[in-house]
Amino acid sequence: MRPTLLDPLFASVASLSGVGPKLAQLLASLLGREDAEDARVVDLLFLAPFRLIDRRNQPGIALAPQGAIVTITGRVDRHQPPPRGKASLPYRVFLHDETGELALTFFRVKGNWLEKALPVDETIIVSGKVDWFNGRPSMVHPDLMVKASEAENMPLVEPVYPLTAGLSPKVLRKQIEHAVERVPELPEWADPALVTRQGFPSIRQSFVDLHHPRDEKDVDPQAPARRRLAYDEFLAGQVSLALVRQKLRKVPGTPVRATGELSDKILAALPFKPTASQTQALADILNDMASDTRMLRLLQGDVGAGKTLVALLAMAATVESGGQAVLMAPTEILARQHHATISKFAASAGLTVEVLTGRTKGKEREAITGRIASGEAQIIIGTHALFQDTVNYKNLMLAVVDEQHRFGVHQRLRLTAKGISPHMLVMTATPIPRTLVLAAFGDMDVSKLTEKPAGRKPIQTVTVPSERTGEIVERLRAAVADGKKAYWICPLVEESDISELMSAEERFAVLEKAIGAPIGLVHGRMSGPEKDAAMLAFKTGETRLLVATTVVEVGVDVPDATIMVIEHAERFGLAQLHQLRGRVGRGDEASSCILLYKGPLGETGKARLSILRDSEDGFLIAEEDLKLRGEGELLGTRQSGTPGFRIASLEAHAELLEIARKDASYLLERDPDLTTPRGEAVRTLLYLHRRDEAIRFLRAG
Repeated sequence: MRPTLLDPLFASVASLSGVGPKLAQLLASLLGREDAEDARVVDLLFLAPFRLIDRRNQPGIALAPQGAIVTITGRVDRHQPPPRGKASLPYRVFLHDETGELALTFFRVKGNWLEKALPVDETIIVSGKVDWFNGRPSMVHPDLMVKASEAENMPLVEPVYPLTAGLSPKVLRKQIEHAVERVPELPEWADPALVTRQGFPSIRQSFVDLHHPRDEKDVDPQAPARRRLAYDEFLAGQVSLALVRQKLRKVPGTPVRATGELSDKILAALPFKPTASQTQALADILNDMASDTRMLRLLQGDVGAGKTLVALLAMAATVESGGQAVLMAPTEILARQHHATISKFAASAGLTVEVLTGRTKGKEREAITGRIASGEAQIIIGTHALFQDTVNYKNLMLAVVDEQHRFGVHQRLRLTAKGISPHMLVMTATPIPRTLVLAAFGDMDVSKLTEKPAGRKPIQTVTVPSERTGEIVERLRAAVADGKKAYWICPLVEESDISELMSAEERFAVLEKAIGAPIGLVHGRMSGPEKDAAMLAFKTGETRLLVATTVVEVGVDVPDATIMVIEHAERFGLAQLHQLRGRVGRGDEASSCILLYKGPLGETGKARLSILRDSEDGFLIAEEDLKLRGEGELLGTRQSGTPGFRIASLEAHAELLEIARKDASYLLERDPDLTTPRGEAVRTLLYLHRRDEAIRFLRAG
């Protein structure tokens, strides 16, 4: 049971004063919760401010430095709306103080709200960044505008939070204040010596400090309150991963005795020889599976390094030992593709391979689940439909999970919950730096595939400014006419006025005219069958150019595609660019990748594109990416499952992660059931971070 001490924090946000159903829904979407019921007060506590508005700087208009954020008190002189029919021109409001005149500039103004907010002759306070142009200061879209008569209770220093459409900073701030008031004094779960050494404030004080920054230093990741909360978050993560591991270790695995009779047939039918690192990885896996301790191994391999073959040979070994194996992929498209690749090789050894996804319905589904239950199906490939309650296995001994970062750690545990304890092999094509492996998986054994399979040609990568897009289109037209296949990747699905990025739909329309041959389009808003149909047309050569968003990033296999154009390459993370580039160069023809960028590039943008141009080593690229961007981006987006950190950051707090890992293992060695006073406090920590699953493991254990 959750300690009653935490009840005020686990009340719904709707219980806060002034929160009705509409506001509760807005808060839920800001906090990344499915519905208002699931958004709790504690989620507001973990919403950290990312910068500060400091209104203490009030130099007067004429003395405001270029680019500085200042606060000005002045009298409104006149409004200058744009001429009729010229809505793209700015709306300006002029005000003055005793030192000079300032123009407030607004774009796309609708209605007459500015006349109401800034009436002529009224004294107002505005805060924002000042830009000087031709000796005249202006402030574009001030952060704050308020009549002087209403400004008595305005804070001079105010934290800035992420927002969602329809939610004002003032309303959010008020609810966060209510949440902070509810924080009780909590028992200390960190090691006292560590608290002293690191200068950590108490837990309650840390939340108070987080939400009441006094200056820039307080919103820095190295501020004491942030370090304290980051450490707590890491500790909760490491303890829950360790408890899961402890539980997995308690349930013995069934040893897999590989005879080699099936895998030898598969190897004999291969048109190439496995690489040294494939052979080594397989040896590690077979060695792990031969003992009665369950295997939990991560197989990292760069795009095209041949992870699927290693997985297939491990699955064949399982079948040789009389068991069944499953391979779980994150999407329907990938599951079906794995099925196509694996069935081809498995046929040579006479293995029966089934595919089961959410789209398998009715009679077909019944027949397949029947074959799984009877053991007739030896290798089963699919999406998370494989682990639904209606699917029963005869003797499941190995589960392979592909593209782990798309699945939470806890989905892996649903298997265990079914009373099955298979060996686990987790595959990822995103080479993950060690700190990230630790954060996401705890101490997992890792195998790396470092070479590219024989016959893979290097991909020539060039960077081209977007002004030369016309030339690229022309070269592409010639290449398509010559029978080549190409991808064109865009960052957005449809045009929006906020963004000048070229959207996939718009680019598709432009290219369709220019190329003069049938072309395809794939993006995330299409339904599964629509995506599959477009991919299939590209694979079979009905279309030779595919315009797509990043949905093609993961595992789509078209060996004869040789050209990859990535538009607005500066907007993508390194790891993501590397993944996308890996979609070409899969056959025996030379391939090229063209990175179109919109200048001028910042330092980070330049560094990122040049690393990609000079290297094809995914592990090196991943390490660099972590330095340049941070872990949320490395795994796609924040949501796609960085191990869900809200305060902690692997770049800023890596050394705290290492301390938390050691502390968690030390703690559980001495107190495996968390029953000592410190153990009890750590249980409170786990509940606070919504790690209830881990506590259920304790009870079940």
